Amino acid sequence: MGKTTSRGDAATRAERKFEKKLDFYSKVRQTVSSLATNKAIAKNKKVRSRQKKLKAYDLSTLTEFLPDLDASQQPKPAEFKLKSKTRKNLVLKEDNQLQAVISHPAFQSDPLGAIHQHLQSTQPTVDEKPKIRENKNGNRKGKKKSKASAGLQLMEI
Repeated sequence: MGKTTSRGDAATRAERKFEKKLDFYSKVRQTVSSLATNKAIAKNKKVRSRQKKLKAYDLSTLTEFLPDLDASQQPKPAEFKLKSKTRKNLVLKEDNQLQAVISHPAFQSDPLGAIHQHLQSTQPTVDEKPKIRENKNGNRKGKKKSKASAGLQLMEI
């Protein structure tokens, strides 16, 4: 008929199955721990290589050769990251400003003249010729032109 097994065989068979499961779980645990250590080692290598690259671009040693800047001369950090809310507020503000300019009577009568007048009143004046310094004798300071350079200027005319 069929194979008959005693209760003793069934107990040992269950123990073998249980031990196989324990072996399997221990192998899985070892594999997971070895993978975790390999990952940590790889991460440390990446960090080290990144630090080496940063050291190559480290220019802090050059600061001793550069002149010191006042607080007023130091550039301010750029604040160009616009979030959608600030962008929306900026667009609304600029739109209101544009509407005010368009509705202004001076702009309506002469747009280019109004823009020109606005730029003249808001922009700083720029001297086209620098001031020529004079000696105590009343003579102008500067290099005297050589005859060769004067001849070249005549040829250009």
